[in-house]
Amino acid sequence: MAATNAAAATTAAPAPTVPATPVPRGQVDLVDFIDWSGVECLNHDPSHSIVNALKQGYRDDEGLYVASDSDEQLLIHIPFMQVVKLHSALFKGPEEEGPKTIKLFCNKEHMGFSNVNDYPPSDSLDLSSNHLAESKPVQLKYVKFQNVRSLTIFIEDNQSGSDVSKIQKIALYGTTVDTTNMKDLKKIEEH
Repeated sequence: MAATNAAAATTAAPAPTVPATPVPRGQVDLVDFIDWSGVECLNHDPSHSIVNALKQGYRDDEGLYVASDSDEQLLIHIPFMQVVKLHSALFKGPEEEGPKTIKLFCNKEHMGFSNVNDYPPSDSLDLSSNHLAESKPVQLKYVKFQNVRSLTIFIEDNQSGSDVSKIQKIALYGTTVDTTNMKDLKKIEEH
């Protein structure tokens, strides 16, 4: 009888937990390759910064988010410590205030709201409220994101057209590109 109870207890053990957001096959979460000293977000509410949506640990907390300040638009610049290939991106937000139209710009430095429409985006996303709730990565135009040193994300509007946009999570998936760090090279002296 005791052996039967022990066997039942081992078969009734809970299954191991699976991460809520599966990383696309062959890709890695690029959060460890972000150059945090250069990350900036224009038009964000100071009490709800970009770190809440981008940094590991914070971005998985449902109560934390980045929010726009004076209108629904946000402009986020994310530099990387090394060159990456960007495969897909995940955006999670509330049903009403979550982002709708997102434009992604590869390797565009010093963009502002005054010149964001002067450049063609590397890719544009039109997210539905269902997509924001599902928390699934959106595959990007991979050929446009082969040599990425920085990514600029322009949140143009949100689901309801309200004055505040909120993003709970931004995750970027891809691979690193093997490059030579020129600072590591040493001059060879001739004899």
